[in-house]
Amino acid sequence: MNLTQKLIGSHLVCGEPRPGEEIGLRVDQALIQDATGTMVMLELEALDLDRVRTEVAVQYVDHNLLQADERNMADHLFLRSACRRFGIWYSPPGNGVSHPTHMQHFGVPGRTLAGADSHTCAAGSLGMLAIGVGGLEVAMAMAGQPLFVTMPRVWGIRLTGELPAWVSAKDVILEMLRRHGVAGGVNKVIEYHGPALRTLSAMDRHVIANMGAELGATTSVFPADERVREFLDGQGRAGDFTELAADPDAGYDLEDEIDLSRLEPLIARPGSPGDVIPVREAAGEPVHQVVVGSSANPGLRDFAVVAETVRGRQVHPQVSMEVNPTSRQILADLSKSGAITTLVEAGARVHQTGCLGCIGMGQAPAVGRNSLRTVPRNFPGRSGTHDDSVWLCSPETAAAAALTGAITDPRDLGQDHPEVRPPRTASATAALIQRPPPAEEAREVELVKAASIGALPELDPLPDALTLPVLLKVGDDISTDEILPAGARALPYRSNIAALSDFAFGQIDDGYPERARAAGPHAVVGGRNYGQGSSREHAAIVPRHLGLRVVVAKSFARIHWQNLANFGVLALEFTDEADYDRLRQGDELRLEGLREAVEKGDEIRCGDMLLRHRLSARQRAMVLAGGWIPQVRNR
Repeated sequence: MNLTQKLIGSHLVCGEPRPGEEIGLRVDQALIQDATGTMVMLELEALDLDRVRTEVAVQYVDHNLLQADERNMADHLFLRSACRRFGIWYSPPGNGVSHPTHMQHFGVPGRTLAGADSHTCAAGSLGMLAIGVGGLEVAMAMAGQPLFVTMPRVWGIRLTGELPAWVSAKDVILEMLRRHGVAGGVNKVIEYHGPALRTLSAMDRHVIANMGAELGATTSVFPADERVREFLDGQGRAGDFTELAADPDAGYDLEDEIDLSRLEPLIARPGSPGDVIPVREAAGEPVHQVVVGSSANPGLRDFAVVAETVRGRQVHPQVSMEVNPTSRQILADLSKSGAITTLVEAGARVHQTGCLGCIGMGQAPAVGRNSLRTVPRNFPGRSGTHDDSVWLCSPETAAAAALTGAITDPRDLGQDHPEVRPPRTASATAALIQRPPPAEEAREVELVKAASIGALPELDPLPDALTLPVLLKVGDDISTDEILPAGARALPYRSNIAALSDFAFGQIDDGYPERARAAGPHAVVGGRNYGQGSSREHAAIVPRHLGLRVVVAKSFARIHWQNLANFGVLALEFTDEADYDRLRQGDELRLEGLREAVEKGDEIRCGDMLLRHRLSARQRAMVLAGGWIPQVRNR
């Protein structure tokens, strides 16, 4: 057996683990962050949950850290009270980005992790089966329900060789994206194996596993070996280590191989993580901003290598260099080593620990000016600037651009690659994560709800007949950032669906909310890989609140497809993609006998078009009821 099969087999609750079949998995740990957490807490309240039933559940505050008005602090007070009420650990602002912080303090080889964040898959670096899903699915998992996923195929990636100087783990995952694109991992688990693993630290593996989300993969998995043991030992958690690996003769559904020694510095051009080229091909492009940090490059070495590269030199005068430490622990260790002083003396701006520019929470670039970032995504407008130009690169390439003011292959800097050795023992910061009170005390906790905290929308059952205007037609690879952004303007309203609806599809068509309110029930037409990117269920809830009942697309990204079903939106695919070209914004879709068609089959007739859905029996019942929450209430 390969490692993925072992992890799934040890947590299988229901279903047959055959590719394409729906299976249910027991969830050991749960992770939520503040951009998704407020809805999760409202969902736990709606489910009348007494106390979470996973081994561990943690709420991280890492996305909206800008307290521009009272709404942000109100959400944090609500989250803390809900954590105390439901038995969830609370990581307050400043403790760090959820993924590296969870890895440091809670990650355990062999465990399953369901996270309301698409980059939850980063925990696969420790030998966990870690899956990013919508908030409602995490709420259900915390309530003791299985996590339902479509059984993926297992894609074995054999790593050989050793990374050359100035090439790092980010270039490994960029090579995967260069080869396979943003949909190459859909309905697959990527399992890394091979002799080169001994050269990759646990945090290097985090970099690679994190951006498996950009390939559309269900998750990524690494073995728990000596490098994982070293990491856990440095965290003071040696007792949590269990050795895990694929059997020596394990097979895979698909296979690929990367010789690390043949890699070169790579960079993703603006607009898509999948548009990857060698750095040399973009050399000379002027750069005005460099952002270092995020869950995609969160390790101590990712900051230290930048500090050592710029040591004794000055950032180019046209470059604004932003450094976002990813956890309190890493900030403390960087401070002890002197790396923070080195960065400040070189001209960098050091910010608080958190997601910040990665999620468009500040650090928005100038219009049309190149911003090089070590973040995982560069979807249009995600940075907070509508006409942005964001490139994705390694810390080495970011440091080279900061010094030269242009995209530069770091091998051309004319200096030796820095040797960075993280401390054997990391700074102790676990005590700053707040433990929930005992169950008896928790039952007395009242939820702290300010006026800015909204409620879940009422969701009515799927009608038997619908006549729906097509209010919007979009192309391929539309991201959830474009459906519902999460930057500095929108995130303060994350707990108020009615107010948040003003931002729906704003990156594509800012007239959509007004048209939707006037039209009522309506449809949206999309291309391939509709809904890629973030797991935020707001991208399903908000359009549903505005009347969205049906999305017809060529294909869907995994998490958004599930989120649509969770909130009663019927996701349909064209059986003939030529029908996509025939449909126009403003056309009407007439669907009759809809309930029986959904309940008894997978094909639905719409005029002379034949559409299909891929819903399981469980999901069909959910969509017919109007969503998962009304379905549970009806029971």
